[in-house]
Amino acid sequence: MDANLGECRLSDVTPSLDVVIVNWNTGRLLQACLGSIADARRSTFSVGRVAVVDNASADGSCDRLDTFDLPVALTRNPENRGFAAACNQGAAGAVSDYLLFLNPDTALFPDSLSRPIAFMEEPANADAGICGVRLVGDDGATAVSCARFPTLGTFFGQATGLTWLWPGLFRPHLMTAEECRVTQDVDQIIGAFFLVRRSVFELLGGFDDRFFVYFEEVDLSLRARERGYRSVYLADAAVYHRGGASSDQVKATRLFYSLRSRLLFGFKHYGTLKALLLVAVTVGIEPITRLLRALARGSLVEVKETLRGYGELFGYFKQRGRAPIINERS
Repeated sequence: MDANLGECRLSDVTPSLDVVIVNWNTGRLLQACLGSIADARRSTFSVGRVAVVDNASADGSCDRLDTFDLPVALTRNPENRGFAAACNQGAAGAVSDYLLFLNPDTALFPDSLSRPIAFMEEPANADAGICGVRLVGDDGATAVSCARFPTLGTFFGQATGLTWLWPGLFRPHLMTAEECRVTQDVDQIIGAFFLVRRSVFELLGGFDDRFFVYFEEVDLSLRARERGYRSVYLADAAVYHRGGASSDQVKATRLFYSLRSRLLFGFKHYGTLKALLLVAVTVGIEPITRLLRALARGSLVEVKETLRGYGELFGYFKQRGRAPIINERS
């Protein structure tokens, strides 16, 4: 654990929590999410504020947020600033002990907040910087809840299909429901429910807002690990997660940002040679396999979305110069 961080509070004082929700055209889901926060058990901690940052929604989803028994603070951005930047916006000025970054398409169960906070408050868990819970879908089954740090081999396996043929050799980025049956230390918690000590978040400088969306929590989790902090997944606490409420509206653009953030992550953490190999895999191999899979499923819509997503990526390359991602590395 970082020697400069003496702020991890583990005392008899009631812990406090700020919730940060980034919204973009999620309709009634945001209302349901806020209602579940209001109904969750909060006797063992206090909620300082619920910061809702709206990225220029056009569906009225942020209207009438004052109907809940919650200290809601709404910020309306005139344009979509991206997920990472909006999260940092919502966390700015926080004084609570913990920050929870929560997707608007989630709904809490009664103990979704009390259990992870109680876990983080245990003295034995002072080196746990980030905590997540089991995400469940409409059928109640465990959804993707945590992941491994992706390597060049991870992306190569996914691009070529080797992850599915030889998963023991090319381990997938996302952990399976079977792997998420027990509480354990993991590389990364999925960002739908991302509980972090405020002191750790501030130590790391928050999310890297160059990640417009995707990989921002992977990057933060890796940087936390490098400073000596664990990410812990709790199997005995759960949250409902619909998934894709915002991004399903713009699937081609979602693909573009996923690919762009992947490349940025590579140049930030892999070194130049491996990052360049990642570019080759991403733009030379993966589009072909994506298109073949879409054609095999007979999905012309998926073919069009794949072509559009890669078209946006190549357009980004053209607009920003020959090496736009390299130029953005830290």
